[in-house]
Amino acid sequence: MTNLAQIEGLIFVAGDEGISLGNLATLTGFARPAIQAMIETLTTKYNEDADCSFELLTNDNIFRFATKQALGALIKRYFETPLSTSLSQASLEVLAIIAYRQPVTRVEIDEIRGVQSGSMIQKLQLRNLITDIGRKNEPGRPIMYGTSNYFLNYFGLTSIDELPQLTEMGDLLDNEQMTGDLFLAAFNNRLSNAGLETTAENPLMDGDATLEATTEYTDNENNEELN
Repeated sequence: MTNLAQIEGLIFVAGDEGISLGNLATLTGFARPAIQAMIETLTTKYNEDADCSFELLTNDNIFRFATKQALGALIKRYFETPLSTSLSQASLEVLAIIAYRQPVTRVEIDEIRGVQSGSMIQKLQLRNLITDIGRKNEPGRPIMYGTSNYFLNYFGLTSIDELPQLTEMGDLLDNEQMTGDLFLAAFNNRLSNAGLETTAENPLMDGDATLEATTEYTDNENNEELN
């Protein structure tokens, strides 16, 4: 595999948060000037290829891939279709974690779920259910995520304070070993108890159903990440 392909692959898997020049150098062992030259090559490659839908964005030496602006209207139409067509149970799991743990970073979400969540976070952002609410003051300054105003409207809430409380789940919420399925089960149960409804094709499952489905949607999630 070429050096260029290695840089391209790392930027791709970094997802929406991107990856820094320093991290690329650390992971590959390549000199920074060489990486900068490869970034320029990739940028030109994507910009000049009219058949490619992606472009390479650079901001403060953070690199990430995004769809080209020319596709904006088409992508907007896709995400204006009914929510049920693309919001998976895995995405609902990520949404639940963000709702109750905000502000929260992607790494923190991954630690709770035990699998990568980048694609789900991107989907939730494009659906306007979550939003960037700043960067955490730690090395790498990762993006922190929180719920949006549209999230409140979708769940029939006027403020985040109206989310069903998980007071009896307090110990679990503070437990780094808590699995994503337990978190989602709690989220679903509290919404149900509060009389809130969703319009998702796969309704938010009750606790027992969520626990029974753990293996299935975790496997699906792993496949989604590989694809």
